[in-house]
This record gives sequence, structure tokens and C-alpha cells, in this order.
Amino acid sequence: MSTPRGRKAAAGKQQRSGGGRSGQGPQRGGRPRAAAPQRTPRSERVDVHQPDGVRLQKLLASAGVGSRRACEVLITEGRVQVDGQVVTELGVRIDPSTQVVHVDGERVQLDDSKVYLAFNKPLGVVSTMHDELDRPSVGDYLEQRKDRLFHVGRLDADTSGLLLLTNDGELANRLQHPSYGVPKTYLAVVPGPIPRDLGKQLRAGVELEDGPVRVDSFKIVDSQPGHAMVQVVLHEGRKHVVRRMLEAVGHPVESLVRTDVGAVHLGELRQGKMRPLSSREIDSLYKAAGL
Repeated sequence: MSTPRGRKAAAGKQQRSGGGRSGQGPQRGGRPRAAAPQRTPRSERVDVHQPDGVRLQKLLASAGVGSRRACEVLITEGRVQVDGQVVTELGVRIDPSTQVVHVDGERVQLDDSKVYLAFNKPLGVVSTMHDELDRPSVGDYLEQRKDRLFHVGRLDADTSGLLLLTNDGELANRLQHPSYGVPKTYLAVVPGPIPRDLGKQLRAGVELEDGPVRVDSFKIVDSQPGHAMVQVVLHEGRKHVVRRMLEAVGHPVESLVRTDVGAVHLGELRQGKMRPLSSREIDSLYKAAGL
């Protein structure tokens, strides 16, 4: 005859083994516990190594990510991706002209031939590299540069502010394509006062001759007798769209400046001057363009 202690041990053994029923866990409330889900097989690793390429840590150091040793640590810690593949081996070589590298999720531009600039376009300057009517143009400010740059989008001659310049054709084309919808921010001086429901009206949409337009956001920045400064954010890239939209609601633009393109800010950059974009700004543009 078994002892109480022996019966207790046997019961515990039976419970751990699923009550002697194959493929099921212990019962609770008369219902068997569901079997653990099967693991899906891991996808095959992609070999990103290019025998004739350059060592990854050298490229990262040259791009300003950190010292060679610091870049090696980033690689061994699994914080570097090449073409979406995590790389942890220090001997990997890649082609910087064709392969895409991210560090901690941020894209690193390894091709030092690529140029990315923020330019504060002055009033009266047309957004072309050469003007047949001999008007001041963006190209006049680039005569001393050896790079063949072009502008991303346009600003009217009567509009000042942020214009991006680059020789990265793929990025520029995507940033200008309406499907990617990169937001642009403008400050406009218009006749006042501004009615309280104007923002709601602009967000709902205004019908123009070439179709409706809606703003992402609208706010009053400053207000003085007879005038107001308003901020408009929208994804649209149609010609004169901000001016036409505000005129359609009874507030024609008196002056207009673009202050932001995506995460790139005009800041304190003076008119007629340009500055290189930071790696973080370049990464933000790549993300906005789906690259």
C-alpha cells in the first residue's frame, strides 16, 4: 500500500507529464491547454560581402560615425546593417556606391561624392541654374563650386527661404514626387484680422482651379492691426499653391518664406548663404523618401 507522500509525488509526476496524455498540457477546468506554436524557420542570411570592396569599419570612420575602433565595436554589437542585413563580422567589405548602410537605424551616407545643402534663397532669385532673361538665379550662387548641383523643387521669385540643393538624383526625384508627401512649412504675412475658423476651413480643403488643396496645420504666429503672420504646413507642391490658397479664402499673401522641408530647418541661415546638411537631416530625408 502506498504512503500519502508516495501518492503525492506520483500525482506531481503525472501533472508535469501532462496527465499521461501525449501532446497536451495540464488540464484546467476540463479543457486541455493548447500546444505551443511551431517556430517558423529563420530566413536565409544574405551575403553582403564584396571581395573587391572597402572594409566596413573604414567606411564608417570616414563617414564620421566614429573612430575606427568605435566603428568596430558598433559592428560587433550588431548595430550596423548593410542592405538590411545585420553585420557582426569585422572582415566584411562592401561597395559604398551601391550598398546601403544603417547604424542604429539611421542611414549613413558613405558616398563622399554626394552633396546635400540647405540654401536660403533671397527674394528676386529664380529657381533655375541659368536664366535666359538674365535674372538672378540659384546657379549664380554656385558658380564657384565644382559640383554639378540641382535644386529640389522650386520657390517663386517672390518667395524666399529654404531650398535644398544636391547631386543625389534619386533622392531629389522622390522628394519632389507627391506620393511621398514631404511636408513643407511656410510663414506668410497676410491682411488681418484672421477669422477664428480659418484654420478649420483650410484643413477641410479649399477648391482651386486645378483641384482642392488642404493644409496639414495652420496657426497664427503674430497679429498686428491690419496684418497677421500665419504658419502653413502642407504636402502640396503645385505652383503658387500657398498664395492661391490664401487668396481664395480672402487673405492674399503680402510676403512668403519657406522655413522647413521635412525635418530640415532654415534656422539662422542668412539669405544667399548655404550650409551642408547634417547626417541626421540627410537620414530624415531618406526616410521621408522611402530610401
